[in-house]
Amino acid sequence: MDVTSILSPILNSEMFDLIIIPILIFFARIVDVSIGTIKLVFITKGMKKISPVLGFFEVLVWLLAISQIMQNLTNFINYIAYAGGFAAGTYVGMYLEEKLAMGNFIVRVITKKKPDKLVEYLRSHGYGATIVGAKGVRTKSNIILTVVKRRDMNKIVSSIKKFNPHAFYSVEEVKYVTKGMFPAERDYKKDLRKILRKKK
Repeated sequence: MDVTSILSPILNSEMFDLIIIPILIFFARIVDVSIGTIKLVFITKGMKKISPVLGFFEVLVWLLAISQIMQNLTNFINYIAYAGGFAAGTYVGMYLEEKLAMGNFIVRVITKKKPDKLVEYLRSHGYGATIVGAKGVRTKSNIILTVVKRRDMNKIVSSIKKFNPHAFYSVEEVKYVTKGMFPAERDYKKDLRKILRKKK
C-alpha cells in the first residue's frame, strides 16, 4: 500500500489543521526561542564561531513556524500555539542557560572579621584570593577579591556565609579572564582510558 494514500486523508482532515499544526507550531517556537536564548549567551561570551550557526537554525525553525501560520490565518488556535510556544521557549532557554552555567564571576567580600579561614578555603579549592586592607566609615575592613566559575557560585556563597556570616559581598560577571587560578578541570578522556586499561 502506498504511504501517500495512507497519509493523504490525515493531512487533509480537519483534525490535522486544528490539532497537529498548532502542536507543531508550539514546539517549533520552543526550539527557536531556546536556540535564540543560548545564542545570545554565546554572543556575550565572545563565541564567534558557534553563534552564527545557532542563528541560522533559529531563523530556519522560525520560518517553518510562521509559514504554517500564514497558510492558516483563519485558525485562531495557531496564534495561541505561537504565543504559547514563545513563552515556553523563553522558560526552556533560561533553564538550559542556567544548566550550562557558562562564564566567570568576580566576587568581592568586605569583612571586618579576619578573613583567614575564608581565604584558606578558597585557596585549598584551587581559587586565587587577593586580600586588600581598607578603611570604612568607622572601622578597618578587609576586601577579598576572587574570580570563580559560575557553576561554583553557590558553593562560594555558602563558604562566605559559613566563615564570615556578616560580611558584605557583591558579584559581577566577567567577560574575559586570563592567567587566573581555577580548580583543575576533570579530564574525562583520561578517566575513560584508565577504565579501559583496568578492563584489559
